[in-house]
Amino acid sequence: MAELSTAAPSAAATTAADGSRIPTVIVDDVHIVYRVHKGATAGTNSPVAALRRLLIGAKPPTVREVHAVKGVSFTAYRGEAIGLLGSNGSGKSTLLRAIAGLLPVNQGAIYTQGQPSLLGVNAALMNDLSGERNVVLGCLAMGMSPAQVRRLAPEIIKFSGINDRGDFSSLPMRTYSSGMAARLRFSIAAAKKHDVLLIDEALATGDARFRRRSEQRVRELRAEAGTVFLVSHAIASIRDTCERSIWLESGVIRADGPTDEVVAEYEKYMNRS
Repeated sequence: MAELSTAAPSAAATTAADGSRIPTVIVDDVHIVYRVHKGATAGTNSPVAALRRLLIGAKPPTVREVHAVKGVSFTAYRGEAIGLLGSNGSGKSTLLRAIAGLLPVNQGAIYTQGQPSLLGVNAALMNDLSGERNVVLGCLAMGMSPAQVRRLAPEIIKFSGINDRGDFSSLPMRTYSSGMAARLRFSIAAAKKHDVLLIDEALATGDARFRRRSEQRVRELRAEAGTVFLVSHAIASIRDTCERSIWLESGVIRADGPTDEVVAEYEKYMNRS
């Protein structure tokens, strides 16, 4: 896995026969609204109160709507690595979950090539199974053949670095630190070529050596004509891996363009704040 070429994506892989770029994700005027349930007061959840709300079409007084993403539109293309910037609560992770098909949109539409794969620090692995077993199950779930799994499993474990300080791959996942688990999740997901890979803060874990390996792997995925979205508060990771960035603030796109330009605007904003 680590030996793959890091050359720039080839024109044949990232453009159509007429020379135009090939879109992989189209986000068209997307709005996403959360419903947040607050603590109920006495009588607001009684059967009589519920019937009254039903008859008059009123919302429960304990529900508050949060407009997390507001009219976002952009197109991503094959071979792009796109950084998503924004302060906490700006809508970055919400947008990724919607692109992955895990959240419905209230207005607008999202079109994707194939099924995007979302990789986050909270991606599910089975805590009672060993790291080795989780690697096998994760690879099979991504559609690999048993022969591919046997070939790639040792490389995945080596890439993750979980055995650098002992034979942790044979131990249950519940014995892992959060950083070890996150590194293993990334290593499993990154072992496969993805049309669209969505990474939510997974590169923020681990030591500097693993971050360099994971950033290199993102570049390799781009070279295989994939599209990568990266959400990270580590601006250096976005600078090193993404040529394009989108800055979201309060659910609205504030800037979309070359990473150096967008990062400069974002950092000015954060310094003023």
